[in-house]
Amino acid sequence: MRIGYGLSTEEYRPADLIRQAELAQEAGFASLWVADHFHPWTGEQGQASFVWSLIGALAQATTLPIITGVTCPIVRTHPVIVAHAAATCAVLTEGRFTLGVGTGEALNEHVLGDRWPRAGQRLEMLEEAIGVMRALWSGRVVNRRGTYYTVENARLYTLPETPVPVYVSGLGRRSVGLAARVGDGYVATRPEADGVTRFREAGGGDKPAVAGAKACWAKTADEARDIAHRLWASESLTGELNRLLPTPEDFEQAVRLVTPEMVTMPCGPDAGPHVAAARAYRDAGFDTLHVGAVGPHYREMIKLYRDEVIPALAG
Repeated sequence: MRIGYGLSTEEYRPADLIRQAELAQEAGFASLWVADHFHPWTGEQGQASFVWSLIGALAQATTLPIITGVTCPIVRTHPVIVAHAAATCAVLTEGRFTLGVGTGEALNEHVLGDRWPRAGQRLEMLEEAIGVMRALWSGRVVNRRGTYYTVENARLYTLPETPVPVYVSGLGRRSVGLAARVGDGYVATRPEADGVTRFREAGGGDKPAVAGAKACWAKTADEARDIAHRLWASESLTGELNRLLPTPEDFEQAVRLVTPEMVTMPCGPDAGPHVAAARAYRDAGFDTLHVGAVGPHYREMIKLYRDEVIPALAG
C-alpha cells in the first residue's frame, strides 16, 4: 500500500498547504489528496480555500499525483464547470490529476439556497453529473437535457491527452454500487473491508481503492489527542448527520457530544499507532492511504512518516 499526503483546506491557509505538499514530496509520500470545501467543519478549523486555485499552484510546486477528496459536482457547482476545472488541472499536472467525487454535504452545497436533496436523489444526480463530465472530456460539442442537468452547445477546448479518471466515494451499499458501476476507482475515509469487497464484487474488479485519514503529532499522545479533539471532533460524528447539518455553527453544537476519548485518529510522537492505523487500511484492501496532518506540528509529522511509518509499511 502506498502512503500519500492529505491537504486539509479546512484547517490551513493556501501557502501552508503548498509548503506541506513540497515537504511531503521530499519525504517520499506517493500522492496528494486535497479537500474540496466551501466551509470548514467548525470555526476552530478556520479555513476553506478554493480547491481549483490551490491545485493550480500545487501543479507548479510538486510533481505528485493529485486527487480531490472529494468534489461534489451536483448542487453548488454544475458538472459542466467541474468538468472544465478538472480538465485544466489534468493538463497542468500532465495527466497526474484524478477527480474524486461524492454526493457532498449540506455544509458546503446549500450556499446558493437550493434545496438539499435526499440521499437517493443525490446519487442519481451524481451519476448523471459523471455522464455530463465524461461527455465533455470527449472534446465533442455536448447538447443534452437530462433529469437534473441541461447542457447547451458546450465544448471543452483545453483537454488532457486522456480523459480525467473519476473515483467515486462510497459509504452505503448504493453508493458503493455506483462507484463499482461508473467509477474508475473507489474512495473512502474509513478502513472498512466490507466496502472494498462490495466494490470489487459489484464490478469494481481490480480498480484502485484509495482512502483519506488524519493523524496528529505532538510531543505527547495526550497533547496530540487534545489538539485533534479541538480541531477535528467532527471526525467522530457518524451517519447522515455529517451530510445534513448546514453550518459550522451547527457542527460546533454537535461536537460538544464528542469527548477526547472518542478521538480515533493516531496521536502522538510514537510511530506505533500511526503504523497500526495505516495497516488497518492496507488490511482492508486499500491501494493508497492519504494521511493528513492535524494541528501546528505538520513538519514533525511528515518527518515521522518519512523516517518510520512509510518504511515500516514498505516491508
